Amino acid sequence: MDLSRFPRKIYTHAPTPIEFMPHFTHALAATCPDGVGPKVWIKRDDMLGLFPGGNKTRKLEFLIADALAQGADTLITCGAPQSNHCRITLAAAVKEGMKCRFVIEERIAGTYKEDASGNNFMFHLMGVEEITVVPAGSNMGEAMNKVAQAVTQAGHKPYIIPGGGSNAIGGLGYVACVQEMQQQWMDMGVSFDAIVVGSGSSGTHGGMVAGFLGNHIQIPLIGIGVSRDPADQEPLVLKEAQAIMDLMGVPLQVPATAVTSFGGYWQPKYSLPNKGMIEAVQMLARTEAILLDPVYTGKIMAGLIGLARKGHFKPNAQVLFMHTGGLPSLHMYEDVVLGKTSVAH
Repeated sequence: MDLSRFPRKIYTHAPTPIEFMPHFTHALAATCPDGVGPKVWIKRDDMLGLFPGGNKTRKLEFLIADALAQGADTLITCGAPQSNHCRITLAAAVKEGMKCRFVIEERIAGTYKEDASGNNFMFHLMGVEEITVVPAGSNMGEAMNKVAQAVTQAGHKPYIIPGGGSNAIGGLGYVACVQEMQQQWMDMGVSFDAIVVGSGSSGTHGGMVAGFLGNHIQIPLIGIGVSRDPADQEPLVLKEAQAIMDLMGVPLQVPATAVTSFGGYWQPKYSLPNKGMIEAVQMLARTEAILLDPVYTGKIMAGLIGLARKGHFKPNAQVLFMHTGGLPSLHMYEDVVLGKTSVAH
């Protein structure tokens, strides 16, 4: 798949590492059937550029280049109160000398606090121009269009980036990631039996589906839902993957069988803690000194752990976990992840 015809800003100047996690693998095996589990590796996309890294950086390499090509000077995007995507979009705006505005959806009433730490602190530190807060269920596209109209009236040129950077242009970032990994696997001499990735706004999962199909990769790609169960999530991923293939001019209808996801690990609600997430965050921190976040990667790793304990992976299968970042929001949940506050199931 040739990405060279699409404009791109490079924010990460080397491939992110793929590392084996021996201590985590051993600890997980002790809780699996017959004391044997998968051998778990990790792709460190938490180390991407635009501090402090995360999967949105890959999407923004293409989105920002498109914005600049259109002459935009103000980025507008949306997310939840502790949005990693908003934070990294702002970082890109600062890098490019642009302004940036957010529409924040308060998905759980009372959770947005102007003086909160974590990503919200970084919004203000990096100089977000304006934050508009809307209630849960708001039409985010309409809300961003209103902000764009105000920017235009003020004599500037806006560029709207959808939540999570999840559209066909942003999805190219994870087609590029798949190609990067292919080269790494060849150089390392490692063959994987499964790849585990988070599935939320669908840009990362959908981009990887497109990349796997376009590069003829037969490895099972497993999505772990962070806000929806498969019946609602998989059509979104399928739509994203097809939009990317269409943008690239690949004459292929993405089959529904190309999208696999598991739910149940995100409840009781998006961004609300659960015991599986706490165990996953503590386990990886205490075995490998790698930090996960409570909203996304903690629940995704809880999914990998849960599948391993159910015998989903063959004994000693080589499984690669996609670490998509999110570190700043960890500081919003300190008492929770240390077990000082009780949570549901």
